[in-house]
Amino acid sequence: MLLGLLLTFHVLVCIALIAVVLLQRSEGGALGMGGGPTGFMTARGASDLLTRTTWILGTLFFVLSLALTLLASRGSEASSVVDRMKVESIDLNKLNQPPTPTAPAEPAPGTDAAPLTAPTPQVRDPFAGAGETQPSNP
Repeated sequence: MLLGLLLTFHVLVCIALIAVVLLQRSEGGALGMGGGPTGFMTARGASDLLTRTTWILGTLFFVLSLALTLLASRGSEASSVVDRMKVESIDLNKLNQPPTPTAPAEPAPGTDAAPLTAPTPQVRDPFAGAGETQPSNP
């Protein structure tokens, strides 16, 4: 429950961080158009607000990322893959023996016992004529 709530909040912080970064003015003039110098908010004031907001959202992003990582790892057991494989129950003498040969499977009664073969592919020579085909040589 807490993990799902934090994950939802984390996604919202990510979206807000993307929006704030895109609104900032870059060297070439990006999406963020600051107000005029006589307006309510000057260009410098807008950039200070966006910079401060970016720092706050960036900090929230990293804190939430760490919290989600710690909460997700707390639920799992701290064990290695080797511990979960039950290596002690493997008999080493059986591992080094060659495999025992098995008899080929008997065909079901009433079916053909002949092996299946593929038909010989025919290759059409475009220079020989329209209807002539030749068997291919592998």
